[in-house]
Amino acid sequence: MKTYVQPGEHLTLTATAAATAGQLVKVGAIVGVAQNNAAIGDSLTLVRRGVFEVTKTSAEAWTVGAKVYLDEAAGSVTVVDTDNTLIGVATAAAANPSSSGEVLLDGVIR
Repeated sequence: MKTYVQPGEHLTLTATAAATAGQLVKVGAIVGVAQNNAAIGDSLTLVRRGVFEVTKTSAEAWTVGAKVYLDEAAGSVTVVDTDNTLIGVATAAAANPSSSGEVLLDGVIR
């Protein structure tokens, strides 16, 4: 097909903020895990789908299948939906307190 560009699982974009490999990043409405370090203006490859260990809001307990949201202001993932972006679901229980949790990023643009 002449118009097909790529599968879209990994997108290379221009970083709008500094990013570290492994960090959950949002560029516009696109959320993914940074595959490389990038300064503002550098090429940044985001992995949009898969299971990742991410920084979570420590004072929350997660259950398997709970919807999780990116809290950009806090730089972490939360189960609180208010003013946050839905990014997927928890794939493992996470205790309160704990600093990280497993998340299935679904790759959907919201």
